[in-house]
Amino acid sequence: MTSFSKVVECLGGEFLAEAFGRQHRVWTNVGDFSDVLSWADLNDIVARGRLESPRLRLHRDGELVHWQTYASPVTTRRSTVWQRIQPSRLHEQLHDGASLVLDAVDELHAPVETLTRDLERVFRAHVQVNVYASWTAQEGFGTHWDDHDVVVFQVEGAKRWRIYGPTRVNPLYRDMEAPEAPTGEPLAEVTLRAGDMLYLPRGWWHAVAATEGRSLHLTCGLQTTTGADLLAWLADRLRGSETVRAHLPMFGDDRDQAAYLATLREEVTEALDDDAIREFLGLRDATDPGRLMTSLPFLDGIPAEDDLIVRLASSRALLEANDEGQVVLRAGGEMWTFAAAAAPVLQPLVAGHSASLGDLAGEAGLTTKQVAAVVTELVAVDVALVSHR
Repeated sequence: MTSFSKVVECLGGEFLAEAFGRQHRVWTNVGDFSDVLSWADLNDIVARGRLESPRLRLHRDGELVHWQTYASPVTTRRSTVWQRIQPSRLHEQLHDGASLVLDAVDELHAPVETLTRDLERVFRAHVQVNVYASWTAQEGFGTHWDDHDVVVFQVEGAKRWRIYGPTRVNPLYRDMEAPEAPTGEPLAEVTLRAGDMLYLPRGWWHAVAATEGRSLHLTCGLQTTTGADLLAWLADRLRGSETVRAHLPMFGDDRDQAAYLATLREEVTEALDDDAIREFLGLRDATDPGRLMTSLPFLDGIPAEDDLIVRLASSRALLEANDEGQVVLRAGGEMWTFAAAAAPVLQPLVAGHSASLGDLAGEAGLTTKQVAAVVTELVAVDVALVSHR
């Protein structure tokens, strides 16, 4: 199996402190990413997923290939219409230079979801993983930039990345102006081979093409967190202020408006104290809903079965001790206070591990029934999920 711990190690402290958001980075021979997604896995997903454009789509030379060239509309007996992939026509388009793109494969394939949860824990942000497959050196998208940082995992084959860097520093999806296209030669040309990883900051122009036959890679898009997000949070936080809730002095004179702005400026400055970023990120982590999943067939509580597996929906739950010696769990917008004896039950779950009720009970010195009662409470509010595997 691919070592997820090695991926996390590569993306750890030194990278986050020195390169994240600033500079591209390449790692070679990280692991066998075919354990995360193989061609057989992709065939199964496409065959069974009833996937339609634009989630599954083809691109060639920067243009979207119309879905009718590789799929046919099917009308069900209830008069709903969906696009059925025609394998031979899809193969023909891919043979002629189109690239296949499948969005959000982390929602469709468990090993990719496992990798994604690890990345979300590292970057404290939502991550979406897209699949890119190509068979020729023809470019699918041309030279372009993304409005989010990406981590790329080369699964099979080789892909040449011509990296030009940014022409506008930290561009946004909703921005005041669009970046200009780069001129001149790229600042780097990188060939990723199976097992290699690439990090590319948002706004960095790049062009990508296969170099040696077929290529399969995963691109992990990281949710962007900017000062604009901090200010939006601050605006909501300040709704408790009478000044913020008051009518703007639209019909007052210059002195009225200046007085209002002075008061508002003072309150905003006070709210932007040294702890503002920490509080914002902590609240976002604690309210992250995570990756929700049902816990069927258990509708009336989680039974005390030693082999039932439990994990948290969110990769960014928080567990803290309070002044009374208790532990406080914050996850999915909920908060619970437990006796200190519950800490050994919660710590591995908050760390992102899946564990059996029996193992958790043994670590905590509790009965399986006691652990099942805690898990039942978490499942009831979509914070945890259980299964037999």
